[in-house]
Amino acid sequence: MDSIDSLPLFPLSLVLYPDEPLSLHIFEERYKDLTAYCLEHEVPFGIVRADDEEWAEVGTTARIDRVVKRYEDGRMDIVVRGEERFRLGTVHHDEASYYTADVTLVEDEDTTVDLDPKERVITQHMKLLELAGRTVRPDLYENVDRLSFVLAQNGALESEQKQELLEYRSENERIRYLIRHFEAIIPRIEEQEGVQRRIRSNGHFKDFPPEEV
Repeated sequence: MDSIDSLPLFPLSLVLYPDEPLSLHIFEERYKDLTAYCLEHEVPFGIVRADDEEWAEVGTTARIDRVVKRYEDGRMDIVVRGEERFRLGTVHHDEASYYTADVTLVEDEDTTVDLDPKERVITQHMKLLELAGRTVRPDLYENVDRLSFVLAQNGALESEQKQELLEYRSENERIRYLIRHFEAIIPRIEEQEGVQRRIRSNGHFKDFPPEEV
């Protein structure tokens, strides 16, 4: 497997997927240094999910697509895009003002995709978007290498669930994971929608407190 030595690291309280865009506001001095280094040398950095002092074992490399705005004090607004997953090795604290790490790139062990689960998860995702009042675009699901990562970006997943999905090394496993997740969450959302409709409809609930006569 391929590896990268001294990959600049940007710990964040989020999960970035391959091919996913992400907007970042760079304001800490060490991450100003990291951004400047990556721009000058045209190299990616690593985003790894971090909660308190605990870091996930698997993250995603991110490449800077563009600098949206530069501020006089050195802050920057940038847009990055996820590229490849990696597994953390040795983390270095003294090579730069920011963290760096020796990492091993992670590839899928199984790249085949079963058609029936794929069609099922797409149908579920479209239903979820409808319930959320989002626009459903069929072209979102076309010509995509790793559909699971696209669906997970708007899949109502908690951060821990997103990390768990990131670490699976089979597209079929990720799709089955999402199917189970959607099977669990869609009925709950539909039930909440039903309650809200009943509350809004006339006659189901009396006025409370009652109007004075």
